[in-house]
Amino acid sequence: MANTKEIKDRINSIKETQKITNAMYLISSTKLQKAKKDLEATEPYFFGMQAMVERLQRHLPDIKNPYFESYDELPDEEKTYAYLVVTADKGLAGSYNHNVLKLTEEEMSKHKNTKLFVVGELGRQYFESKHIPIDEQFQYTAQNPSLHRARMISLRMLELFTKHEIHALYIVYTVMINSMQTETMIQPLLPLKASIPDVSIPLDVYHEEFMLKPSPDAVINAVVPNCTNGYIYSALVESFCSEQNARMQAMQAANKSANSILHDLNIQYNRVRQAMITQEITEVCSGAKAQKKGKKAHERKHT
Repeated sequence: MANTKEIKDRINSIKETQKITNAMYLISSTKLQKAKKDLEATEPYFFGMQAMVERLQRHLPDIKNPYFESYDELPDEEKTYAYLVVTADKGLAGSYNHNVLKLTEEEMSKHKNTKLFVVGELGRQYFESKHIPIDEQFQYTAQNPSLHRARMISLRMLELFTKHEIHALYIVYTVMINSMQTETMIQPLLPLKASIPDVSIPLDVYHEEFMLKPSPDAVINAVVPNCTNGYIYSALVESFCSEQNARMQAMQAANKSANSILHDLNIQYNRVRQAMITQEITEVCSGAKAQKKGKKAHERKHT
């Protein structure tokens, strides 16, 4: 059994670790609140952009534009699928990173030709350790996501798509459903798919007037990059919120475990200390008895 000094050292060590986990919990909580405000402030604009793209898809089913080019005529083995993966720069966030990386590997295994684009240091380290080639890593974008960083990513992705270096683009990220639940998802970004008009709509139903000036191509070429940029920014912020939320839960679980261990160690410490006190009392009583016997024997000897 450990002595009191060893137990006391363990208790002090756990308390020091608890200070770190408590600080990390508070920092993540502050970052989460800020990221939520940033997301809420920009969501109306980007939802409006998405609605505009949906209207374009609905009203222009036969549009010929690079962003709508589906490459259906190409065999699957000749297509290149690009995956933009959003991970964290740091660990200690539960299964947040693991879920994203696992889903990415599953999706990449379905296709012969793939390109990998990574956001976050943890993703880079993971894929390099698995000897999976990374085509490009976007540095320092997982922490404090901004529109500028999202724009740099979207411009690079759009450039590769319009140059036919990639034929499909997917983004893998994490959505925070509520404060207790997150979901890892994969979302197709490019190419856009034109909607097939519903021929069952009666002729007497009002149809909105839809005019594109100066031309449909000009409108699409202006709207789609902004919408892609907005979606990537939203994914970065959603992932950042999910990361902070996962870290808060991980730190909360660590604090709970630490309190449980401290409770057990305090009981163990008190038992060891009680045993030591009992032993000392026994030794004192034994010594007193021995002295008493010795004194009586000495008295008999001299009488």
